[in-house]
Amino acid sequence: MIMNTIRRAIAATEILLIFPAVLFMTALFVRNLQPQQYEPAHTAEGIVSWYSLRPHVGLWILLIALPLAVLVIGCATLLRSWNDDVELRQASRQTLSAIRAHLATLFVAAATLTAGVILAIVAMHVLTD
Repeated sequence: MIMNTIRRAIAATEILLIFPAVLFMTALFVRNLQPQQYEPAHTAEGIVSWYSLRPHVGLWILLIALPLAVLVIGCATLLRSWNDDVELRQASRQTLSAIRAHLATLFVAAATLTAGVILAIVAMHVLTD
């Protein structure tokens, strides 16, 4: 019970720590969807500009230090969970067995999803030109 509470706290902390980097990456994408004078591209450009004008905070802390902290904390948490939780190891083995058994279907699903994303990106590009 206490371990689940600790894992939930770690998960919440990691989400908070990674949020500034996710915001920046999303803003990079959104600002290219349409001309800068329209929303949400205008706001996205403001976010990207804020990060670029403050390299010590924007780059070093929000885009390098915090994601690195999430990576280290996440790896340590996953390693501890893997060593302590027999059910996790068993579930992982079952999942890998299912993936191996249905690998071709997973490739078809991944290719189909990728094609859908590409078509959506192309459609947005065509609509914004």
